[in-house]
Amino acid sequence: MKLIMKTQIFDFKKNKGLIPTIIQDYQTLEVYMLGYSNKESLEKTRSSGFIWFYSRSRKKLWMKGEESGNKLKVVNIYYDCDNDTILIKVKLIGKNVCHTGNKSCFYKKLL
Repeated sequence: MKLIMKTQIFDFKKNKGLIPTIIQDYQTLEVYMLGYSNKESLEKTRSSGFIWFYSRSRKKLWMKGEESGNKLKVVNIYYDCDNDTILIKVKLIGKNVCHTGNKSCFYKKLL
């Protein structure tokens, strides 16, 4: 799958070169997780059709599911009105997204 995406439309200046990236199921609309993208991870996402992030703690690129096998296949990519946040709708290839074993990272209810 070839995605057409020009990274120059995104505002990388606001958050030290990183853009918050929300991951959501394309059918159920369940929010799976929030990660951070930089220009290189977005290019890898575009070229591979799978989600790549920049890890702030490890300071390197990583593909979601590279170790667990629970990959996220890109269906649609949206960006907000300020060009500084991305929403990617995905198809989950596997059983869960969260490293805890939960399907979503948002499993803790506050209210």
